[in-house]
Amino acid sequence: MEYVVLYSLREGADRARLLEVYPRHKAYYEQFHADGGGLIALGPFQPPDPTAGSMGIFTTHEAAERFITSDPFVLEGLATPRILEWNSVHLT
Repeated sequence: MEYVVLYSLREGADRARLLEVYPRHKAYYEQFHADGGGLIALGPFQPPDPTAGSMGIFTTHEAAERFITSDPFVLEGLATPRILEWNSVHLT
């Protein structure tokens, strides 16, 4: 079982502010991953989707919660996260 965090942009969020905050977000997710935080992958959808702008995949619900509690995008009110349990099928 894995967990997906879907981020949607908050209504009225300034997209220019996303670019300003992104370097802190990037430094945060890189350190979270390097520390063994349970982050498998993350990134935005292309083309951008207003209801789910980006997503992250985590090994546990706790890891997903830990991530969103300190993510600059969330802390600065730019994104609204939601955690979904993902019953992924791994093909070998």
